Amino acid sequence: MIYIALLRGINVGGKAKVEMPKLKDVFENLGYNNVVTYINSGNVIFEPAQGSPQKIAKDVEDALQTKFGFNIQVLLRSQKELESLVRQIPATWVNDQLMKCDVMFLMPEIDSPGILKQIPHSPEAEDVIYLPGAVVWRVDRNKIRQGQVLKIIGSDIHKKLTVRNPNTVRKILAIMQDTPRA
Repeated sequence: MIYIALLRGINVGGKAKVEMPKLKDVFENLGYNNVVTYINSGNVIFEPAQGSPQKIAKDVEDALQTKFGFNIQVLLRSQKELESLVRQIPATWVNDQLMKCDVMFLMPEIDSPGILKQIPHSPEAEDVIYLPGAVVWRVDRNKIRQGQVLKIIGSDIHKKLTVRNPNTVRKILAIMQDTPRA
């Protein structure tokens, strides 16, 4: 089974710097196959030989701690899970000059439709939807200041999610679909 490991909080604002070749080495040293990194925000596509998603995530987190000397949260999604998510994101929701859109991948402890009650948002200015494993947010760039979602930055909820834009998520899925199986 092909997975994407979404690493939280690396290479943001010059902090928690992780070089992609070293990151790839960590996954290969764990015995994973077909390891591919995509952009510097911490996206690693790979195929483990075995293990539950929870064990794989724990093994990766431990190996990253050993290699880089700081804690990096890892969120796994299988190709099937990512395919389902991408199918449900409206095709017109993109990140471009006119629109800001983010996919907020949720850690298991906050993954529930009820999360929408904890995320401030302004329905007049922005769209927020829950999809299993993620919250997707869309706002016209000229209405960002009217929106509320960005107020979660630095909150306890924000610490339990990792964000990618939908363009990146769609590209990751395409790479996963093109990955040969071991």
